[in-house]
Amino acid sequence: MQDTAETPSLLIDGLQYCDWSEDVFRELVETGMTAIHATVTYHGNFQMFVQDVIEWNRLFETYPQYIIKGRSAADILTAKASGKTAVFLGSQNPSPMEDNLGLFEVAHDMGLRVMQLTYNTQSAYGSGCFEPTDNGISLMGREAIAEMNRLGMLIDMSHSGPISTLQAIDLSQRPISITHANPLFWHDSARGKSNDILRALGQTGGMLGFSLYAHHLRNGADCTLSDFCEMVAKTAEIIGPENIGIGSDLCQNRPDSAVAWMRNGMWRKDRQPVAFPEQPAWFNRISDFPGIADGLRNAGFSNTETNGIMGGNWMRFFKSTFQPAVLQG
Repeated sequence: MQDTAETPSLLIDGLQYCDWSEDVFRELVETGMTAIHATVTYHGNFQMFVQDVIEWNRLFETYPQYIIKGRSAADILTAKASGKTAVFLGSQNPSPMEDNLGLFEVAHDMGLRVMQLTYNTQSAYGSGCFEPTDNGISLMGREAIAEMNRLGMLIDMSHSGPISTLQAIDLSQRPISITHANPLFWHDSARGKSNDILRALGQTGGMLGFSLYAHHLRNGADCTLSDFCEMVAKTAEIIGPENIGIGSDLCQNRPDSAVAWMRNGMWRKDRQPVAFPEQPAWFNRISDFPGIADGLRNAGFSNTETNGIMGGNWMRFFKSTFQPAVLQG
């Protein structure tokens, strides 16, 4: 028997890349979004990353009534108590580290809390999901994993190939995340994750954030909330309901030039024309986020499980993940 419906106490989105503005920040707060992981950069060197952080710092300074800079899980509780949204900065590409291990600590000091070891293509650390051959985690990638573990910087393998992802799970001394991807059994996409990956992630206490980006949904914009939540329920049987959350990959108000930058960066000469796909009617903006909870309950999740998926699981995960490692000796 299902318990009485209630509003989740925490709403946390594991990945957003909106066109940040006062209107967007106001919508976050009015929706009750407690925290988000926001993409700072997709491509570029360290100086470009620094400029992105400078621009984010200006946003924190300009809109303190809406957002605070997230550095630890305690900031989520601060945001909740003050009616604001904690924003945790992340990079979808390790290119800003420029093959210099020392820059990880510098970036962490600047507020970077999440980083993917690859985007879609080969990086110095591992293979992206679009590469025809997955070479696994490199020697440099092993050093990067150890350094991120030490700092309390979350390893994200959302865009990585299957071998690289499994190796990262095995090599990391702390649980890793896949902040925005869906299982292959439900929808075949380059970024989809196999059952083997899901099991390994769950067994090590990692987190999977389900993507709501239309390219990752069965039937695209015609995907129903019911179908999506049934997929979440089947995934929970593999990984455990305590190891899942939402990582919407929402790109609200972004122009098509933004997705062109994601796909092409500065490395492709023959730049492919791309556009954002149409989103399903039940999820195309921040204010739609709370409605997912009703779909989860209808799919058989209890209120406790639903509250975990909507934010509580990310909160617990961030609480341990963002803590720097305790030095021995």
